[in-house]
Amino acid sequence: MRVLVDTSVWSLALRRDNPGNIPAVTVLGRLLAQNDLVVITGVILQELLQGFSGPRDRRLIIEKLSSLPLLVPDLDDHIHAAELRNRCRRKGIQVGTIDALIARLAMAHDCSLLTTDKDFQAIAVITELRLVN
Repeated sequence: MRVLVDTSVWSLALRRDNPGNIPAVTVLGRLLAQNDLVVITGVILQELLQGFSGPRDRRLIIEKLSSLPLLVPDLDDHIHAAELRNRCRRKGIQVGTIDALIARLAMAHDCSLLTTDKDFQAIAVITELRLVN
């Protein structure tokens, strides 16, 4: 399985005070242990680096995630992400710019998306976005 892991899951998994028993973090651990293809994109890495403070956290995040394959959006991805956001808006679904790009990348690269962000559930209802349960 090829899985794009969203910021919401990484931030829970990388917390020092991780309470454990978080279903999405358990799934992430299983995916990594099974050698499933876990991928990331630059905007997710950027969000993580913005959310954690201190050089130790920064170094840890870069060290852990830099070995993952990186999905790099091209012009077509940005165009389709904008179309996706507009399509959602017409259906009454509010989607942020970054979430639209993440959803687009998952679909374009045949990835399932592992997330705790409920906005992606709404996107999945009207698109081909596959979510990991």
